[in-house]
Amino acid sequence: MSSSSPATAPQLGTELTLRGIVLGILITLVFTAANVYFGLKAGLTFATSIPAAVIAMALLRRAAGSSIGETNIVQTIASSAGTLSSIIFVLPGLVMIGWWTGFPYWMSATLCALGGVLGVMYSIPLRRALVTNSPLPYPEGVACAEVLKVGHATGGGEGSRQGLAAIVTGAVVSAGFSIAVAMQLFAANLAQYFRLPGQRSGATGYDLSFSFALLAVGHLVGLWVGVAILAGAAIAWLGFVPVLTQATDGAAEAVALAAWSRQVRFVGAGCIAVAAIWTLVKLAGPVIAGLHGAAMTARVRRAGRADTLPRNERDIPIGTVGLVTLACMLPIGVMLSRFASSAGLGDQLGLLVVGGLVYVFLMSFFVAAVCGYMAGLIGSSNSPLSGVGILVVIGASLLLALGVKPLLPAATGQALVAFALFVTAVVFAVATISNDNLQDLKTGQLVDATPWRQQVALVIGVVAGALVIPPVLDLLNKAYGFAGAPGVDPKTALGAPQAALISALAKGVIQGDLDWNLIGIGVAVGGACIVLDGMLKHATSGRAHLAPLAVGLGIYLPPSSTLMIVVGAVAGWAYERRAALQRDPEAARQLGVLMASGLIVGESLLGVLLAAIVVFSGQNTPLAVVGEGFATTAQWLGGLAFAGIGIGLYRGLLRKQP
Repeated sequence: MSSSSPATAPQLGTELTLRGIVLGILITLVFTAANVYFGLKAGLTFATSIPAAVIAMALLRRAAGSSIGETNIVQTIASSAGTLSSIIFVLPGLVMIGWWTGFPYWMSATLCALGGVLGVMYSIPLRRALVTNSPLPYPEGVACAEVLKVGHATGGGEGSRQGLAAIVTGAVVSAGFSIAVAMQLFAANLAQYFRLPGQRSGATGYDLSFSFALLAVGHLVGLWVGVAILAGAAIAWLGFVPVLTQATDGAAEAVALAAWSRQVRFVGAGCIAVAAIWTLVKLAGPVIAGLHGAAMTARVRRAGRADTLPRNERDIPIGTVGLVTLACMLPIGVMLSRFASSAGLGDQLGLLVVGGLVYVFLMSFFVAAVCGYMAGLIGSSNSPLSGVGILVVIGASLLLALGVKPLLPAATGQALVAFALFVTAVVFAVATISNDNLQDLKTGQLVDATPWRQQVALVIGVVAGALVIPPVLDLLNKAYGFAGAPGVDPKTALGAPQAALISALAKGVIQGDLDWNLIGIGVAVGGACIVLDGMLKHATSGRAHLAPLAVGLGIYLPPSSTLMIVVGAVAGWAYERRAALQRDPEAARQLGVLMASGLIVGESLLGVLLAAIVVFSGQNTPLAVVGEGFATTAQWLGGLAFAGIGIGLYRGLLRKQP
């Protein structure tokens, strides 16, 4: 951010303080709740590092002893907890298949906490390979570091105030628009499904959501990720859906959505799976190098020369990492044992518990490496965690189907599906945290923070987030329910697309009725995208690319989630082109990032508040002030207001620049 006077580099100062820890936990409560709601609605979560950093700087600016090190710890705690909310991509699956009716508090919280702590531990030996000695860009980590540096530099107060104003403006605008939608004065979307012209024509359609949060997600992911998502949506809705519905009678909307949800999304699953495996292959070298670096550091410590290590290279000792990892495995084993026993799988309890622990131990390290790499490459917000979840659940389900199912009665099939989801949830918690940790450690590296202190803060954030997630999930489950769950109204249910897909995959593999042909087609699509991505990068010297994982995301996410993201990606690209012409281009660009973060936070928090109103009122639309006859007018009003407000927000940001 620009400031009105010359700025000097800030001093690190005290890092771990009680004040900073408490503030980080309080911010965590808000952002984690927001992320849970938005992830269930749209299938995407948002990174909380930058907004947490700006809020912390604004609140601590006049406090005695405030420093960049303390603010960095605040954003570290808040971001790790906010990222843990991605567990919603798996855990609601247990409700969707009818195994749970709610979320048992202590079991859910313990699962999140243990998986999250494992994620911190697994990411520590990866820090040198993927952060210190890596060319990965870490877009969000670098951006957050710049915010911290400028906000704490002498003369940086004006920039901090502008950043906070951008977040607040975005939050107020998106919350206000959501209130108008809840009152049904504005429509929530513009959707139309239809048959393509010609005989035996297939069905297709579009669904453009009037969501400022989705617009903001598009701004943050950038143009080329938006292009890849659009390519995936086109493959799904202009290719597979029309082809698969050619011989199907019925209303266009019902036919198209059924084909997408029951068939096409498995093509997306295959695309994401092959892209994730490709990433694993590319990571072999950096992972080995990171483990070697951690071993060398341990030798220095054992030799009594720990004080010779630079402060900014001191991690939690690798021996402690190993002990904490083993300590986490014991309660995970107890949870697996209790879950299996309560599910009627006691006849093979030993095999399930030992096999589950080995799978968690080994698979967790691989997903930590993959997610850390992807976060470094395209940012935590863009990293397709669900693709990793697909790999994990297919692996767990195959092992259960081949190694355990033949030893049990046929009636235990559903119990094995639930067990596969439970094991996947533990590994997925590791994935979510490792996806965020290395981004935070990159921020720490750039502000000269002490790694072990940040790693302690990450553990604190994980535990805080784990305590918040289950009650928010319960609240949303009671208010809306999840699509596909028994007795839930599909018109009001939260889609939870990743949880639906992952639970469907577990069912299909264990029950033996998964259409592997569709996944195979997706693998072929993903392979073609990998080749095309390489060709584009080579032809344009890296300026253009087609991220295979983003293509897969575009295939299996509903158009109500993807199309507005594409619009946001184009809007963000256009804004950044204008911002590049300003006197301080980086400050203008960063204001756009902060406003986008505010748009996401405002809509998400209001969604949680509306969920509480729904629960306590017992009505699906408690704020509605008009009836269904107003729908057409609401669509016009909503579309015009959305476009006008969006353009006004971007123009307002540019006018703030000198």
